[in-house]
Amino acid sequence: MNGMLLSSAGFAGFGTIIYMVVIFGALYFFMIRPQRKQEKEKSAMLATLAVGDTVLTTSGFYGVVIDINGDTVIVEFGYNKNCRIPMQRGAIIQVEKPEDAEEKAE
Repeated sequence: MNGMLLSSAGFAGFGTIIYMVVIFGALYFFMIRPQRKQEKEKSAMLATLAVGDTVLTTSGFYGVVIDINGDTVIVEFGYNKNCRIPMQRGAIIQVEKPEDAEEKAE
């Protein structure tokens, strides 16, 4: 009888391990993997950033990139061309190339 109790307790421990593996797998596929994919897309977008691109910042401002110096980007806001603000490259969440704007206009 002792052998039977031991095997059922061992099976319960094995079931718990299986349950934990399934939970971790679900978290990976529904949370970690999409976040890594999104980070890769953002870094690829920022790598193609060039002078003349229209950008949207994390604060919701649209502007045009006028200079890129390493991790710092100088963006020009408004129509009067006097508002130039240096910001980090990571503060840009969307980039629109001038070629894309021309295609939309047609």
